[in-house]
Amino acid sequence: MEANEKKLAAALAAVSAYIQTEEEALVMPPPEKPQPRRFDQGNLWAMAGRQGMMQMRTLMQMKTFNRLR
Repeated sequence: MEANEKKLAAALAAVSAYIQTEEEALVMPPPEKPQPRRFDQGNLWAMAGRQGMMQMRTLMQMKTFNRLR
């Protein structure tokens, strides 16, 4: 019977600790939202488009120069 009493005491302590932390969470103010990141380098969609065009040109040049060899 002593083992059951220890298990019951442990369970009650866990429930009590859980309830206490929930109550503390209700009292605490909500965390502040982080400021949105700013991108000072310009329009990211335009940069991605230019990068894609440059990659395509590089691939075309590699294919052209490989045929000449």
